[in-house]
Amino acid sequence: MKIAVLGGGCVGLTTALHLTQELRNTDRIDVVAASFDESITSYVAAGIFRISSAFSAPTDQLTKKWIDDSYNFYESISRSAEASNAGVTNISGYLFSNSSPSEQTEWMKDLVPLYRKATDRELKLVGGNWKYGTFMTTLLTQPNQYLPWARHKLREKGVNFMNRSVESFQELTGTYDIIVNCTGLGSRQLCNDRKLVPIKGHVIKVKAPWLKTFFYGGVETYIIPGTDGTTTLGGNREFESWDKSICPYQIAAIRDRCEKLVPSLKKAEVVKEKTGLRPHREGGVRVEVERIQTGSGRAMIIHNYGHGGYGICAAPGTSKYAVELTKNAHRSTAKL
Repeated sequence: MKIAVLGGGCVGLTTALHLTQELRNTDRIDVVAASFDESITSYVAAGIFRISSAFSAPTDQLTKKWIDDSYNFYESISRSAEASNAGVTNISGYLFSNSSPSEQTEWMKDLVPLYRKATDRELKLVGGNWKYGTFMTTLLTQPNQYLPWARHKLREKGVNFMNRSVESFQELTGTYDIIVNCTGLGSRQLCNDRKLVPIKGHVIKVKAPWLKTFFYGGVETYIIPGTDGTTTLGGNREFESWDKSICPYQIAAIRDRCEKLVPSLKKAEVVKEKTGLRPHREGGVRVEVERIQTGSGRAMIIHNYGHGGYGICAAPGTSKYAVELTKNAHRSTAKL
């Protein structure tokens, strides 16, 4: 059995990791992507494990399973000797709001080790007159450490990496028995999926090694310290924008909001300004099986895309499910 995983971001690499663990008798696994460098969206993310009600599977039960499986995956790494290399660690912080006590974090409160209401004193720790606040401990996965670590682990297991663009699944049928599609926004063209749209986001990476606590001010302003001394400042959401250029007005607005929230950031040196296109899919993430027949042969497609802004968070859960579908579909085919 030969398998191609399309996509070099967090979803693609994590799916490949699950495949190597669950399908050990596979003849060949190739990870195929147009790019593996820092131009991909996964590198823009801050990597904090915080999932709101905007993330969804076809059912609430499956949504919970994906979220729980994802958290358990990262938590297992955080407790292992691989934690520092993989860039996975614990982090605590505050979520402040004027509209909702929990700011849409109902999936989190029964999952993380610490989740409580902020005190009146804590509501005044930052700038702004906040009505509600939550303090919680969660996990942080640093993308610029996790992705290279995942590639290294995959190479150790004999996985091949191919740097190429794929315009059609037909290019791969005849060569691969199973194609796992983790192309994110690329699936809009590859699958002709009009439910998939970009949501552009801006972030600023600054040097702020004194910050160890994350802060959210509503849903648009966040300050998330990384494991490498840099802090991610965000963000914004531009629905259906394909423009990857930096907007100086958005950058200025993000910096202004973050500095009002945490004034010490005024002395933080800017390392880099970045944009990314989140692959948002109406109706939720697509993880399902599709069989295709072409002139060059037949293949089974396992789709795993449409995570929106939750690619780092939810990749392990959807990937585990995608591999379960792969195993079940392969067994069914083998019996025919």
